[in-house]
Amino acid sequence: MTVLVRTLLRGILTRGRVLGLLGLGLVAPLLGLAIGASREADPLEDGAVMVAAFGLSLFVPVVTLVFASAVLGDPNEDGTLVYLWLRPVSRLRIASAAFLSTLIVALPLAVLPLTLAAVATGAGAELVAGTFVACAVATLAYAGLFTWLGLRVRRALVWGIAYILVWEGFVARAGIFPARLAVRTHASTLLSRMTDGYEPPFEVATATAVVVPLVTVVLAVLLTTRRLLRQDVA
Repeated sequence: MTVLVRTLLRGILTRGRVLGLLGLGLVAPLLGLAIGASREADPLEDGAVMVAAFGLSLFVPVVTLVFASAVLGDPNEDGTLVYLWLRPVSRLRIASAAFLSTLIVALPLAVLPLTLAAVATGAGAELVAGTFVACAVATLAYAGLFTWLGLRVRRALVWGIAYILVWEGFVARAGIFPARLAVRTHASTLLSRMTDGYEPPFEVATATAVVVPLVTVVLAVLLTTRRLLRQDVA
C-alpha cells in the first residue's frame, strides 16, 4: 500500500498544480483578514458565509477535483495505468491507495487556508472548528467521488467542474431531494450547526450530514474497484 501511495503521489504532485492552488488558497486568509478588520462586519456570521460561499462552494471541491481526477485518470489516459493494473495487488488496494493519495495532498491544501481564514476573522473557536470539520468532511466525500470519476470518464476535470457548477450550484438549490445528493449540502449543514452563524438554503439532520459523506466515500471506492476489475487496460 505504501509503495502504491508513493507511486500515485509522484504522478499528481506537479509544481503547476501545487503552486496554482496555493495561490488560490491565499485568497481565503485575505478574505478572513478583511472581515476581521471591518467594523461593520459580524465576524461569526460573515466569516461563516465566506467559508460557505468561497470555501465549500468553490475552493474545496476544485482543489480536491484537480488531484482526485488525475490520480487514476491521468495514468488511464496516457496508458501507464497498465503498470499498476499488472501488479499482483488487489484492485481494492489500488482504489484505496488512489483515494488516500488524494487525501494526503488535498486535505492540507483545501482545509488549512480556510481554517486560517476562520482564525483571521477573529470570530473565535466556534468558527474555526466548524470550518475545519465542514471542509474536511467535504474533502473526504469529493476525494472519493472524483477519484471514481477520473477513472470512469475522459476529461474528468471538465465533468467535475460541470458537477460543481451545474448540479451543486444550481440544480441542488431547486429542492430538498437534489440538495440531499450534493456534497455541499451536508458540509454546509455541519458548518451551520457548529457555528450557528450561517443558514444554508437546505439542511439535513446532523447525523445525516456526517453519515452520507462517509457512505459516499465507501461507495466511491467500491465503484472505483469495480471499474478497475471490469475495464480493459492497454
